[in-house]
Amino acid sequence: MTHQQPLLMYADTERDADMLYAVGMFVPDPFIYLRKRKHAWVVMSDLEIDRARRLLKRCRVVSLTQLQNELKKAGITHPRPAEIIMRLLKRLKIDSVWVPYNFPVGLAEQIRHYGVRVQILEPPTFPERECKSAAEVKKIEASLAMAEVGMGEAIRVLRQARIGSGNRLYYGGSLLTAERLRAIIETVIVQANGIATHTIVACGELGCDPHEVGHGPLYAHKPIIIDIFPRSQKTGYYGDITRTVVKGRASDAVRKIYMTVQQAQKKAIEMMRVGTPTADIHSAVVEFFNLQGFKTTQEHGRMQGFFHGTGHGLGLEVHESPRIGPNSSGKLKPGHVVTVEPGLYYSGIGGVRLEDVVWIRPRGNQILTRFEKVLEV
Repeated sequence: MTHQQPLLMYADTERDADMLYAVGMFVPDPFIYLRKRKHAWVVMSDLEIDRARRLLKRCRVVSLTQLQNELKKAGITHPRPAEIIMRLLKRLKIDSVWVPYNFPVGLAEQIRHYGVRVQILEPPTFPERECKSAAEVKKIEASLAMAEVGMGEAIRVLRQARIGSGNRLYYGGSLLTAERLRAIIETVIVQANGIATHTIVACGELGCDPHEVGHGPLYAHKPIIIDIFPRSQKTGYYGDITRTVVKGRASDAVRKIYMTVQQAQKKAIEMMRVGTPTADIHSAVVEFFNLQGFKTTQEHGRMQGFFHGTGHGLGLEVHESPRIGPNSSGKLKPGHVVTVEPGLYYSGIGGVRLEDVVWIRPRGNQILTRFEKVLEV
């Protein structure tokens, strides 16, 4: 869409990345945002209005209470969001708006009922979100640092853990489970002013499902995938890191898979330049795995090998454009911040995945992740 077309949004900034991008302020309840050309308005309740006036330098802040009172004087006893939106639109002499693809359908129908033309905007709402500014990259780096704090704590605990009967791990005199290690990781991230949820601590066979968060006892001599993706409580930007470690001795099979995944990630990063098709990067990783003898197949109803994308954009959402996978389109651009996370997964062995974050610069790229890669701890 162009800046000439009025944009209407109704969402909160806790869950809607586009709204957070538009205003840059956390608001837990849905509110009205309207942009016409280079001007923007937000409608705020008494609870938020003073904070909004202080923080939202790019928006004109309108009192929700004032609009409600105007509507009540006009005979509308209980003004709904649709009536409030209409009041604002009439004040600004707007009779046609564009709304995001995820705009509430009921609200859109109510506005149409009042005679406003409502057009659905195909995503993305803000195409400029895809390429990060230097200031945004710093925010991602800060969140990535939180992820590395969590990873460092996880590795410390595993190094100090004792191997007990049945190769179960014990820490501080108690059984070390995926749930317990996840809690340890997420606690230190909270202390760093981040929020981490659904952190993956998947041991052995559980690691063969890339999005399995993991549960139960952790074992020595088996690969443990640790995937941490915290969100900054201050900025809303995400970090993302994955390491695979073995407490004790890794088997020859795991060691070979680990080295292959590490080499594939290196090759992918070397390809990351402005103008490189994202699908080509993924294809190169698949081809490398095939040449090394690691085929992707389906056995007994389960996928084996490499069966997810090589990476994804990172920002106000943990998964955003651009995607680096078999069906991705487009080319890398300056300002893209992407993860690079190839992995191999085989039943009977376990999974191995390594993930770093890369910033695409006008000339070359910069690896933002600083955390070391060590298989055995």
